[in-house]
Amino acid sequence: MKHIPRHEEILKILTRLRIISVHELTTRLNVSEVTIRKDLNTLEEMGFILRSHGKASLAEDSRTLRTLSTRKTINTDEKKGIARRASSLIKEGDTIYIDTGSTCRYLAESIDDISIRVITNSLDVMNVLSEEPGISLVSLGGNYRKEAGSFLGPIPIETLKNFQVETCFLGTTGILSRGIFSAQNIMESQLKQQVLSVSERRIILGDSSKLGRSAFSVFARSSDIDILITDSKFKASEDLRKLGMEVILS
Repeated sequence: MKHIPRHEEILKILTRLRIISVHELTTRLNVSEVTIRKDLNTLEEMGFILRSHGKASLAEDSRTLRTLSTRKTINTDEKKGIARRASSLIKEGDTIYIDTGSTCRYLAESIDDISIRVITNSLDVMNVLSEEPGISLVSLGGNYRKEAGSFLGPIPIETLKNFQVETCFLGTTGILSRGIFSAQNIMESQLKQQVLSVSERRIILGDSSKLGRSAFSVFARSSDIDILITDSKFKASEDLRKLGMEVILS
C-alpha cells in the first residue's frame, strides 16, 4: 500500500506516545475523525499499529523492550566477538547492510581500512562510520525510534527497493531452536524482511542470550537465513544446522 505523509506523522506520534486516541489524533493533525479512522485502518492492515476501543497503539511487545543503552551492557564480550567474526566476512568493494542494535554497532566499530558501501537504518552505525574515508554511507531515513536508535516505517522499506545488497547483517531479539527469528515490533520485522528480500547473503548476529526468546513479531525462518553468527555458549547450533543454516561460533 502507498504511504502518505500523514501516515508517517501518525507513526511518529505513536513511536513517542505508544498509544493515542482517535480524538487526540484528529486534534493534532487537524483532520476529520473519518479521515483518521481510514488512516488507522490502512496502518493496521500494513501491520504497523493495533486498534482497540477508539485508540491506536504501536504493534510491539512491551515485555521485550530494552533501550539501546541497556542492551550495550549485556553480553558485551560475546557481542564484540560476534562482531569481529562478522567483519571477517566483509570484502573490499562489497555493498552491505548493517542493522540497528548493539552487536551491529560493534560490527561497525570492527570495520577498518576497507572501501565498501554501507546501507543502514541505525544512527549509531552512521555515527561510527561517518568519518571512515573508505566507507560510502547510505542512510534510509524514516521515523526515528529513540530507544532503538533506528529509523523505521514505510520510507526505509520503499527506499530499500532501489538497492541490491551483497550481504546483510541483521540483529534479532529472539531465536528459537526450530529456526524462528523475531523482533520487538512489526515495523522492525517488515524492514528486516525487505532487507532480506534484496540481499544475496543473509546473516543474523545473535548472542546466546537470544536463544529461547520469542519476541512479538517473526521476521525470518531458517529458510530465509544463510548464516547465524553467535557465541560459544549457544546450545542449538546442531538444531539450526539440520535446518540448512550455517552456524558460526565466535
